Formats: sequence, structure tokens, C-alpha cells
Amino acid sequence: MLVSNQPGLHPATHAAQPSARFADYVAIARPDHWIKHVLIVPGVAFAMIMSAAGPIDYATLAERLVACLFVAMALSSANYTINEWLDAPFDAMHPTKRARPAVQTTMSAGVVFAQYILLTSVGMLAAHTLGYSFSSVAIVFAIFGVIYNVRPIRAKDRAFLDVIVESLNNPLRFLLGWFAVTPHVAPPASILLAYWFGGAFLMAAKRVSEHRAIVEAGGTASLAAYRPSFAVYTQSSLVTSCLVYAQGFAFMMAIFLLKYRIEYLVVIPLFIALFAAYMRLALTPDSAAARPEELMRQPALLIGAALTMALFGVLSFVDLPWLNGLTSSNLIHLGLGG
Repeated sequence: MLVSNQPGLHPATHAAQPSARFADYVAIARPDHWIKHVLIVPGVAFAMIMSAAGPIDYATLAERLVACLFVAMALSSANYTINEWLDAPFDAMHPTKRARPAVQTTMSAGVVFAQYILLTSVGMLAAHTLGYSFSSVAIVFAIFGVIYNVRPIRAKDRAFLDVIVESLNNPLRFLLGWFAVTPHVAPPASILLAYWFGGAFLMAAKRVSEHRAIVEAGGTASLAAYRPSFAVYTQSSLVTSCLVYAQGFAFMMAIFLLKYRIEYLVVIPLFIALFAAYMRLALTPDSAAARPEELMRQPALLIGAALTMALFGVLSFVDLPWLNGLTSSNLIHLGLGG
């Protein structure tokens, strides 16, 4: 259930704030965050490569992918709507999020709730046209939006659980892309777990940057006022969790490539470089890691990610037989004299 903004945390009273305009209600749906749905693309690509579904009807596939993207945008915007509304009293304690419309204007709970219901409903209706598997993932996506944002659970207020729940959106997006292409075959668990670990690394790194910015702006006392989980976190615990998630990603990727295509091993150095670059970015003052929608302004990261995906595509079709020896359990005989 949606609740009104908590008194006492806003920098100004409702009476002193302007009423929200139509543009403000659109803003809390965060269409600028739709760029995150690029995470659907690997699901589409791997489904086309791995499912062996036979000849592809590209016209039908294009229609399904448009519907898939529409579902992802509608459901994520529904989740963002309740996210920003319920977070408003806490965002008022954040050095940059205090500028958000839900903090700076007086919004109608009825309009916010209607917007959430409308976006969820149209998203679910569109998901239903793509089959049972796809619509099941869409339902889970919407449910986790409630678990993450709404009391009594409100996972985002619980240290470490917040990262675990939020990063589940990554494998769910992968599944949306996969089931848009092939609704009758499930992807490997290893790639889904790798996707989750990768997302957990990104979300933990985001918190590293946010934690540092809040402390610098208002001291440690501001951490709990912004979010209860941040009163539990420390810079060392967050950085340590990033290391754990990065190792989990590498381990699950190793299982995936050894089971399905050893050629993908060539991509691992690029992944290592990307993870290192993102961690370095998260440790930089006023980092874009705290605002993922601004990562489009990081050309080095974008180029690195594009090269990684391009190499994945090439290695899906180019065989490198000399790598097969890495899967052998035989010891290497040096042939030296005794």
C-alpha cells in the first residue's frame, strides 16, 4: 500500500511546495532510466544463438521484441513511480536526490497510485501476448518491485538484502529477452547467476559511491536518515561485497563457458577490465556510478562494453580449437631428460 510522505523529513512543508505538474508525474516514472533495458539484448542474442529454434521469422521476432521492450519500460516505470513516491522523505536527506520532483512538489497519492496501476496493467496485458513463460517473468518483475519498495518488507532498507533483491532485475531482464525469442526453452542457470552476480556488483558499487557522497555532504548521522541500510554499511563492507560479487560473476561465467563454449574465455580479460574500471569510477568523488543513467557520459566504459559484446558475437561463430586443451584433465609432459 502506498503511504504519504513522512512528516519531519522534508526540507519544506507541503504548504510551501508547488503542486506537482503533469511533467513531474512523468518524471517519477523515470523514462531516462529506460537505457537500463539494454540488459535485455544479451538475453535476445543468447536465445538466438543457443536455442536452435530453426529458421527465424524476423517479422514476428521484431513484433515480439517491440512488445518485450514495451513491457520492460511499462513495468520498470511502474516500479520507479512507487519507488520515488515512497522514497521522497528519505531522498530529502540525499545531497543530489533532494532535487527530485517527489521531494520538491506536493504530489497526489491518488494520481501516483493510478499511474502505478495503469503502467502495471498495460505492461501485464502486453506481456500476456508473448506467452506463459514471458508473462510469468513479468509478474515476478512487478512483484519484486513491491518487495523492494513497499513495507512491511521494503528490502531496500535492509543492508545487503537490498542489493540481492535489486540486482534480481538483471536476470529478469535477461529472461524477458530470452523468452521473447524462444518461449519454450529455458536458458542455462549459470548465465542467469552470472547476470545476477554482475548486477549485484553494479548495485553494491553504486552504494559505495552514494555512501561516500552522503558522508561528505552531511556526516555519518545523515546515513540512517537517508536509508536505514546505510547506517549498517561501511565503506569497507561495501567494497568487500563488491569483491565477493565480482568473484561470483567470474566463477559462474567460467562454468558457463566451460560447459557451452570455451571460445568465450577470450572475453574474460575484457570483463576484468570493465569491472576494474567501474570500481575505480565508484571510488571517484561525485561518481556517475551513483547515477547509472549518466553512464552514457562515460565513453571509455561504453566503448569497452561495446567491444566486449562484439567479441562475444564473433566468438559465438568462430571456433578456436587450441582452447579445447584447457578442458583436458591430462598433465603436461615436458619431455625433459631425467
